[in-house]
Parts: sequence; structure tokens; C-alpha cells
Amino acid sequence: MADGLDYAGSGVDIDLEGSAVGALVGALSKSVRKAGSPGAPVDLPGGFGGLVEFGDNYLALATDGVGSKLSIATKLGHWAGVGIDCMAMNVNDLLCVGAEPIAFVDYIAVPKPDPVVHAAIGASLAEACRRARVTLAGGETASLPGIVTELDLSGTALGWLAKGSEITGANLKQGDVLIGLPSSGVHSNGYSLVRSVMAHCGASWEDDAPFEVEGDRIERFGTGSLSLGEVFLNPTRIYCDPVVDLIQDGPCESSDIHAICHVTGGGLSNLLRLHDSLGWHISNPLPVLPEFDWIQQNGNVSDREMYRTFNMGCGMILAVDSSVAQTVCDWLSQRMDGCSIIGEVVDNGRKVTHSNPDVMFEHY
Repeated sequence: MADGLDYAGSGVDIDLEGSAVGALVGALSKSVRKAGSPGAPVDLPGGFGGLVEFGDNYLALATDGVGSKLSIATKLGHWAGVGIDCMAMNVNDLLCVGAEPIAFVDYIAVPKPDPVVHAAIGASLAEACRRARVTLAGGETASLPGIVTELDLSGTALGWLAKGSEITGANLKQGDVLIGLPSSGVHSNGYSLVRSVMAHCGASWEDDAPFEVEGDRIERFGTGSLSLGEVFLNPTRIYCDPVVDLIQDGPCESSDIHAICHVTGGGLSNLLRLHDSLGWHISNPLPVLPEFDWIQQNGNVSDREMYRTFNMGCGMILAVDSSVAQTVCDWLSQRMDGCSIIGEVVDNGRKVTHSNPDVMFEHY
């Protein structure tokens, strides 16, 4: 096979995006809100969610969209999962700072309104609110002919936490234990590469999936054999249950939870956002889901590129004190099948290393 496919060649350059975001942040002015007043910014490493002051509490905000996964939904005319994807990409980020998500607003942009499609997305958002345990507090629909060519969906989530309970990574130390929470599939990152692989190998979304999927992980919308479209439209897992309950009422002190990482775009390199000197070693990774093997084989994608682009079966990572690691893992496993201890925090000069020696990251 010719040289393998990669994310940048599919139109998404993660390094370039990082530089662009850095340029944007560097051009922003400081908040006009003074420290100690409602709305004043709180310095937060990692950037999974933004914090502002609000009396004795902090408010947490995150905004994100579904991305090019929507192109598959458009082609198949199936929208039941996209509201869940949109919710998940936001509330999962709020969990990483220790916040409990409480409300959500959505934004839909379309070339032309379609009541049937909007009703389907509304039902999907309602289900997303149930899973995330939040209120849908409002939203906006914009008709933008000539600007958008197909439906786009994004949103913003609001959360809260008490001052002093934030999870920032500041308390991380060598020997902290990493617990992996399984993903439901590709989630909502890397779909430009997924679509490139589909085109490269001549597959169709309606084709039967040429691999087996265990259990009921895939939320079916078709009849008969499982299709590739069903696999790749499977909605993103929302981790509010059990992570909020772990933070608020779990078997350990919340201070024993030192960092939480949502494994999104950038894959395992997201861990590097959580500390400026410590590193991470994944010695016992969660099982790789079969759709990732299929993507890699059909696109001749390198191991490093796969772990840089996709979650590879692990959608969230918790770093906890070693004294409570097994207790926390057992508690999580009772609420979500597949949770496991996957590695530890190490003092290796701020690198992510892996049991696969080809997978190593030194920058996000």
C-alpha cells in the first residue's frame, strides 16, 4: 500500500490548530472584571473548561461542536445521536475541572430549515440532557444560505463547583495512578480522517461492518446487519454518570482526584495539558475497539497517528492518589463496565509514553 493516510492530509492539522489557538489567545485582552467580583476569570491550566468567580463558587463554561461527523448524519439522514455528541463534547470537558454540569444551550446553523430534522435533533438534545443531568436553557437556529452547505450543531455548557474544589492538575505527583474509562467508539473527533479512509478504500456507510462488535455498545438505528454508518454515528459517551458522583459522593476525598483528562482531538497528547513538568506512562491500555483497527488497516495509518487522532477505546483518564486507586477503580467499574488502571504519572520530562514504543508525545 502507498504511504499511509494521516489527519493533516485529510484537512485537519492539529499542530497548526494549536498555533492558531495560541495566536488567538495571545491577542485577547484581559477581562474587565476585577478579581473577587462575579465573572472575574480564574487562571486554569489545561484549558478543558473556563472558570469564573461567582460568590463562594465558581461557574465553569465549555463550548464545542459535533464537527464533520455531521456530514455522515446528513448523508444517512439519521440525527438521533448528534445532540448527544454535542452535549458530550461540552459536559465532558467541564468534568475535567471538577465541575458539575447544570445547563446547556445549543446553536444550529442550516442552509434551510427543515422541521423534520429539527424535531429529530430536538429529541436527541432531550436525551442528551437526560444523560448529562442538565437543563436545556435555550438555543438559537440560524438559516445561513450561501454560508453553510449542510447542518452544523454546536453548544455551550454551564457548570458549577465550590471554591477550593477545582481539579487543575496542580496536585499531581509522581506515582499517581491513571484509571481509564472506556469510550463508546470514535466519539466526535477524527472524522475528517475517517471519511478519508472511507473514500480511500471505497467503502460505503451502508456497508455491513466487516468486524464484530461485542455487546450492545452500538446504538442501532437500522435493521439487519450492523452497518459502518451505525458504527461511526454511535454517539459520544457522556461521563457525568459516574464522574460527578465520584467527585461529590465517591469512596475517596475529592482532593485525592488530582487530574481528569477528556481524550478528544489530540488523543493521548491531551494529558500534557495537565502539568508543566510531569509525564505519563500508559503501561496497560484499555482494549482497542475494532473500528479503530479497521481505520488503521484500511488507511495504513501509523500507530502514533492513531493515538494522536483518536481515543482508541479510552475516552477519559483520571489521575488519582495511589492510596485510593484500586478503591476508586472498583467503584467506577460497578457503574461502568471496562474501567481499569492503565498507568501512572512519571517524572520523565513531560512526555506521554506507552506500552507501544512507537506511541510517544512531547507536546500537545
